[in-house]
Amino acid sequence: MTDFFTPNVLIACAATAFACGYLLINQMQLRMMMFIGSTFYIAYYATAAADPLYGGIYSTMGMMTANFIGMTTLMLRRFQISLPAAHIDIYQMFTMLSPGDFRLVMKHADRITLDVDQIVTTEGDSVTSLYFILSGGVKVRKRGAQFVLPSGVFVGEVAYLLQRPSVATTTIAAGAEVLRWDVEDMRQKIARNPRFKLAIDAMLSYDLARKVGEAVAPLDQAA
Repeated sequence: MTDFFTPNVLIACAATAFACGYLLINQMQLRMMMFIGSTFYIAYYATAAADPLYGGIYSTMGMMTANFIGMTTLMLRRFQISLPAAHIDIYQMFTMLSPGDFRLVMKHADRITLDVDQIVTTEGDSVTSLYFILSGGVKVRKRGAQFVLPSGVFVGEVAYLLQRPSVATTTIAAGAEVLRWDVEDMRQKIARNPRFKLAIDAMLSYDLARKVGEAVAPLDQAA
């Protein structure tokens, strides 16, 4: 077996593992191939010359350690142990997100209970905050018509997604508990973090699909 794994074979195995990794989209699979390839590189550095190439060995071990930390982080994101303690009670409303993505989204949200009725969107005005109703009443007025929204839905999502003024005036009743995201802060975070954008898109897509499926309100009446 030792005769088979010559330095040339080891370097070929390492390069093959890295090449296969670059062809993969799944991050965990890609990192695993990088880990395997790095193992072959270490074996190569240890046997390619009369004396081990310690510089290559130590630097590769450092990269393997960083890769292992990244793999561990990815694994933890899949388990509810990573859920933020302050919001673990509402995770069942966001099961379209992995625990790690839920944690990321909640990191930028304010969870508040309103003391008074609050107008959160005004017809013809741009939205400055995106709201998710955890509990409480919501009244929507558009062109003289009024209707109510149940809890468990977003408010202001259409204006946010289309980057246009709101087409309705929405009032959240006093005592309602909501999540609130600052729109400008969200856009800045999205520009820096594609994973945050994917998480926001997943939440809003699910919300819009649910509204259509349950006929909560016509899309052209959404705030």
